[in-house]
Amino acid sequence: MKELLHAAVAPASLLPTGLLVLVLLYWLTVLLGLLDLKSLDLSVQADSHADLHTDTHTGAHAHELGTSFLNSVLVFFNLERVPLMVFVSFVVLPWWVGSILANHYLGNEGLLVGAVLLVPLLVGSLLIAKVLTTPFISLFAALEQESEGTNSPLGKVCTLLLPATHEQLGQASVRLRKGAPLMLNVRAASQSAELRKGDTALIIDYDQLRRCYLIEPFELTP
Repeated sequence: MKELLHAAVAPASLLPTGLLVLVLLYWLTVLLGLLDLKSLDLSVQADSHADLHTDTHTGAHAHELGTSFLNSVLVFFNLERVPLMVFVSFVVLPWWVGSILANHYLGNEGLLVGAVLLVPLLVGSLLIAKVLTTPFISLFAALEQESEGTNSPLGKVCTLLLPATHEQLGQASVRLRKGAPLMLNVRAASQSAELRKGDTALIIDYDQLRRCYLIEPFELTP
């Protein structure tokens, strides 16, 4: 055990060890109900209303190709179908194990050699994570379908945890009939609305493009 701890904090494996600790802390906060499983999800999609505009046809085409490539990468690694942190967990754990074993058998504790080893180990860990997360696709699809059904937040009142406007994404908490309060990414449906932390709002729709819920100010009567 002491040898494993020494190898984990050696400069050669310090980066994957640090990431593993962060992943464990994340799952701890999920178990405690402080974070939702999908609170850190990401999505890269083309948005015609993005703040960044290209001035030439070539620039627009390059932007479209870049977005398409990133979307393809997300789909290949199942990141559009499983929560981001589930995938990251399946990457970090084999990356950490591979780093510990590789440096142990090479007798290396130095930072330079360890950093060089991390690159191919990361590539291998990404491929391992793709394989390991594939069986979870149908599970999360079923959970998402159930969430959008009887346990849907649409039509319910939420409380703002982070400010939100029509352009700025915020975060809100809503209590459903099942389980702990659900953390949602939200933005105001109307352009003039500005919601601050602690305000209550009504969840009226879901924006598929930006993957967030649309809300309107709503005051609860005593």
